[in-house]
Amino acid sequence: QVQLVESGGGLVQPGGSLTLSCAASGNIVSIKAMAWYRQVQGRGRESVARITQDGNISYADFVKGRFTISRENAKNTLYLQMNSLEPEDTAVYICNAEIQVLQFVPAYDNWGQGTVVTVST
Repeated sequence: QVQLVESGGGLVQPGGSLTLSCAASGNIVSIKAMAWYRQVQGRGRESVARITQDGNISYADFVKGRFTISRENAKNTLYLQMNSLEPEDTAVYICNAEIQVLQFVPAYDNWGQGTVVTVST
């Protein structure tokens, strides 16, 4: 069984910064791509940023230049550095990881519970 646990959310003023973390634990053979999504009540889940096992990165247009995704493979941990936060960034930020748990078995999607980010005065 695999768990993804996010941390680092909170309340921040517009223009401020936060760093989110997502730690994967359990029976892990390897972790392929990892990603951050966010969800606002009443709206669907949207992709924020993604990083492959080889370090290839992609961002949603609305965060380019403000957010930085990274991962520390030795610790099975994903990060999201968020700068210049705007009220529109308020959401539940959710970690996703494609994890292989057995040799010769394909990796599959795993999701965390999310961490709340509120950008407000």
